[in-house]
Amino acid sequence: MTTDHLLRELAPITGAGWKLLDDEARARLTTTLGARKLVDFAGPFGWAHSATNLGRAEPLAGPDGDGIVSRRRRVLPLAEMRAHFTLSRDELLDAERGAADVDLANLDTAAVLIASAENRAVFHGWREAHITGITQATSLPTVPRVEDFADYPQRVARAVNLLLVEGISGPFGLALGPGHYTAVMQSTERGGYLLSEHLRRILEGPIVWAPGVRGAVVMSLRGGDFLFESGQDLSIGYSHHDADNVHLYLEETFSFRVATPEAAVHLTSGAEEARR
Repeated sequence: MTTDHLLRELAPITGAGWKLLDDEARARLTTTLGARKLVDFAGPFGWAHSATNLGRAEPLAGPDGDGIVSRRRRVLPLAEMRAHFTLSRDELLDAERGAADVDLANLDTAAVLIASAENRAVFHGWREAHITGITQATSLPTVPRVEDFADYPQRVARAVNLLLVEGISGPFGLALGPGHYTAVMQSTERGGYLLSEHLRRILEGPIVWAPGVRGAVVMSLRGGDFLFESGQDLSIGYSHHDADNVHLYLEETFSFRVATPEAAVHLTSGAEEARR
């Protein structure tokens, strides 16, 4: 996290201070970046990396002259995403003095905000960035969820069966929005058997907490179906400071594309069905 364009050397923050911030951001992002645990991740390729090669071309009117056939290579531009936050200079000084309870709540909030936005882009798309999300791209029917979470294994098993019928192999992962995740983790079946353990047996893969996801998504983890490309990976940059606060931001660049639309199934709630 020392890229020149982040201007970190201009901030009134010591090396030890930057390590504290980087460690805190890494810990929070590792938990919250649910999409990255289920898709293929390539990179990071750096701030200057601007586009993903799509391996395709389209006809292009050529320059003046007979006998010229022209085509233009197609690419997907990387999108930039930034979440601003401020930290108290007094808190940073206390960290230098050895305080163990430094207030980094604003950094935590920014980390959750940008990670949730990334998850939403991957699962539900980002039209302005020309990103089609997994739930938008899938060619398989949605599986509605009833309000009783005890019925969840049947819904997940139905989704897995839809994938297998399409020739999509496992293991499979389950991305859950916060509401679904909490309900699944707190639920037990007859005999006290944990619902989450039953789901893992059906999936043969992980259950992932993914803020920003609406409902849930069952998806293949065989590889090659969902492609995330990172330019500048999530990093903390410096904006400016005043007498009381340092103004910073979390920033990343990335693209995402779905290579196999039939490799995922969206489990919707009643609210999500209404939205669709």
